[in-house]
Amino acid sequence: MNESPRGLERAQTTSAFATTHWSVVLAARDSDSPAGAEALARLCAAYWYPLYVYVRRRGLGPEDAQDLTQEFFARLLEKNFLRLVDPGRGRFRSFLVMALDRFLAKEWQRQHRQKRGGGRPLSSLDAAEGEQRYFREPAREYPPEKLFDRRWALTLLERTLAQLGRECEAAGKGALFRAVQGWLAGESEGQPYEALARRLGLSVNALKVAVHRLRRRHARLLRAEVAQTVARPEEVDDEIRYLLGTLAD
Repeated sequence: MNESPRGLERAQTTSAFATTHWSVVLAARDSDSPAGAEALARLCAAYWYPLYVYVRRRGLGPEDAQDLTQEFFARLLEKNFLRLVDPGRGRFRSFLVMALDRFLAKEWQRQHRQKRGGGRPLSSLDAAEGEQRYFREPAREYPPEKLFDRRWALTLLERTLAQLGRECEAAGKGALFRAVQGWLAGESEGQPYEALARRLGLSVNALKVAVHRLRRRHARLLRAEVAQTVARPEEVDDEIRYLLGTLAD
């Protein structure tokens, strides 16, 4: 009996899921796996900024927040740290903020901050960029946990939109992507389809079809990105719903 296309797609997704970053980290927790350490480093490089925001919103100034975030990642990437990962935590996001809270509880009162980082800088942690981005955060005083989750969600959207943009540029559709990028990001449509279609030299129907396809592709990229940060494929939809919900208020 032939399997339906939808069933095949689910089977392929489940099969591929074992190689996602967080799954590799969980699988490597009881060994000195280079693959597990590399997977953790990639996740940290992608998601350091939400943690920087979290530390800043806890009341730390820029220099202290930079030092603490840097040192936290240095500790996180130590070889033996993988053994402390609890697969029951499920999501990388949940594990990360729990580990950071424990770290801050021990480190906030230490005075020798000049020694932090251990000579092992995380190349993607750009302190100046982090502070510039922090000043663009909403003025509303979200609690640290709320702001962390919002920024995590926005980081996911930024990464997936950037990937979609690269794909469009490679396919010769960069102008189309730049024109409709705000729509894909959930922003209000700044101009009607008719005006934009004329500017792009497309019919209205062709533009609507193109936008629909880009939205579908972006949704697939978002699912793939979220899958890198959860332990099981059945957690993807719940994680997406939760994170998008953090942006609703």
